[in-house]
Amino acid sequence: MKIKELIVVEGKDDTTAVRRAVNADTIETNGSAISMDTIAMIQKAQETRGVIVFTDPDYPGEKIRKTIAEHIPGCRHAFIPKEKALPKTGRGIGVEHAAPEVIREALKDAQLMDDNAPEEITREDLIDAGLIAGPGARERRENLGKLLKIGYTNGKQLHKRLMMFQISSGEFAAAMEAIRQEEQHA
Repeated sequence: MKIKELIVVEGKDDTTAVRRAVNADTIETNGSAISMDTIAMIQKAQETRGVIVFTDPDYPGEKIRKTIAEHIPGCRHAFIPKEKALPKTGRGIGVEHAAPEVIREALKDAQLMDDNAPEEITREDLIDAGLIAGPGARERRENLGKLLKIGYTNGKQLHKRLMMFQISSGEFAAAMEAIRQEEQHA
């Protein structure tokens, strides 16, 4: 599988994992404190080939995503679930631990973030759906992130993520119905 866009990853081990899964070029941020030189390189890549941001499913990875989104609009974003980014032995979490098929699936499903999305889903909708506070809210958010392929967020960030990816109220309702069905059969 050849990827046209440049893929932004955190480090060398992520580059190695991505290249085991697909034929692609990467830009490494070397951590969450992205230099302006790296931002400039990502900007150039976005103008010429397009960019997919593919960071670890943790706080530093999310920080990198936000920094890039602030400076460079129009990048696509790929996510892997936390449980698929864990090492077979030892500690840590990251893209470098994901299986090649998980990486291919995440890149295939890369989403375009758009900060100008129409506001259709309200915070009250999220509360009514049991996604913010209360028993099982975290698990529902994890399941919602997987179903909509937008990654996991905490309760505070969920609404913003849904808006950035322009998730419609219909897509949201369908995903919540699937989650409710799964809960009833568990």
